[in-house]
Amino acid sequence: MDPSATSPKYERRPFSIKLWPPSENTRQMLVDRVTRNFTSQSIYARKYGNLGKEEAEENAKRIEAVAFEAASQQYENEPDGDGGSAVQLYARQCSKLILDVLKRGPALNEDMEDLPSEEGDRVPKDGVEVTTPPPETFFDISKGSRSFIGAEETEEILKPLKEPGNSYSKICLSNRSFGLEAARVAGPVLESIKDQLNEVDLSDFIAGRPEDEALEVMTIFSTALEGSILRSLNLSDNALGEKGVRAFEALLKSQSCLEELYLMNDGISEEAARAVCELIPSTEKLKVLRFHNNMTGDEGALAIAQVLKHCPLLEDFRCSSTRVGAEGGAALSEALESCTKLKTLDLRDNMFGIEAAVALAKAIPKLPSLTEIYLSYLNLEDEGATVIADALKDSAPSLEVLDMMGNDITIEATPSIAACIASKQNLKKLNLDENELKDEGAVHIAKALETGHSQLKQVDVNTNSIGRAGARVLAKVVVQKPEFDLLNINGNFISDEGIDEVKELFAKFPGKLGPLDENDPDGVGDAEESDEEGDGDDDHELESKLKHLEVNEED
Repeated sequence: MDPSATSPKYERRPFSIKLWPPSENTRQMLVDRVTRNFTSQSIYARKYGNLGKEEAEENAKRIEAVAFEAASQQYENEPDGDGGSAVQLYARQCSKLILDVLKRGPALNEDMEDLPSEEGDRVPKDGVEVTTPPPETFFDISKGSRSFIGAEETEEILKPLKEPGNSYSKICLSNRSFGLEAARVAGPVLESIKDQLNEVDLSDFIAGRPEDEALEVMTIFSTALEGSILRSLNLSDNALGEKGVRAFEALLKSQSCLEELYLMNDGISEEAARAVCELIPSTEKLKVLRFHNNMTGDEGALAIAQVLKHCPLLEDFRCSSTRVGAEGGAALSEALESCTKLKTLDLRDNMFGIEAAVALAKAIPKLPSLTEIYLSYLNLEDEGATVIADALKDSAPSLEVLDMMGNDITIEATPSIAACIASKQNLKKLNLDENELKDEGAVHIAKALETGHSQLKQVDVNTNSIGRAGARVLAKVVVQKPEFDLLNINGNFISDEGIDEVKELFAKFPGKLGPLDENDPDGVGDAEESDEEGDGDDDHELESKLKHLEVNEED
């Protein structure tokens, strides 16, 4: 395999500090704190009763695990963030679940009340209904640290899959590196249950193995699972390259009902992309297709475009960080016109440029179901951003996420972007980070958000040369939104007085104003005071002019 396929591609993040995930020590401290809440005196304890220490600790662990999983999923879906929104979700989920347990009170062993259960049957026992656990359907060995796995350990770990009558329909063998001997043990086990499987996750299962061994391992797994009728197949993080894709030939060729296919961080080059196109017999049922962080390039994108043309049900397409330029971007955009059910489109971190942007703008009206579109770092510039915004304005009525970060967008394009935003009343997240909006552009955006937008949660205009006036007007608008979670205006040129004004606006809403540690009050903002002793008259005059700008949705 190509050695370069194993080299991770640097993903740009706008923040220098990651807030997620928390350390194991931090997670345990939270469990301890929640346990104390359940066993301490409170208004809830007086009304509903205290939990015993064992029950309190069990509930605390469960609550933290559920909240951690939800927050981790949020962080995974926001690869350009610092984890701030994940931390907030973590805290909210914990608070909600803690309150539920407190109001429920302690469980009674002899006269247990039913607790809500998503699955399982209620079986009467001595006059009391008890919920029996549902049969296990998900077999997962991915927890814990990554490690090599040998034949004996494989035999032991896979024992549940060999039990007669087991109900496993989904398996995840990720995060453990299978050698040849381990694969020879796993092969017959997988073959024995392949007819009951509908989801298989083989991501990151050959890490650190020599190429020849890795290819043989993949062939063994492929042969064992050949003929299974899968809904979802994940082969990500395996540095496949063309040889790796072809090692899975038996499995891929036997699939005609796939709804989800993940080939992320797999070294999918031009040749590998063509192999994918060649080996999958049918994509008519495909709903999710993800190619993040590969070396696809323009020629590979042409092959992927051929796949897209035969995906009429596709809802989620990700082709981010794949080295695709103008030619490949245009081909992908044209092919997307066939994907009329598309809801999520992620093309981040490629080299599309204006030519591909024009092609994408032509496709957007054919995608009425779009709810999320990620277009950061595509070299759109003002011209590309304008044609896309104009296309979105009159289509995608249910759009919830608009991401155009890092595209060298200036005030020239903001009227079109603002008109687009004004028309998207379902918008929840807006990311215009790392552009050149300045104060005038920030006020255009604020005016677009002023009316309606009751579901708005996040606005990110980090690093946009925004000064006091733009920051203040934007803050005044978003702080009034009932569902608002986070305003990121870091990395700008807001004066100390402007920072104080923004903080005052958010005083009653702790946690909803992002960090300001990278703001430069001495920077050259559009609306800063002209001298140290000035009273800010110029600033207020500019703001007064800007706040009356109209967002014309008809242009």
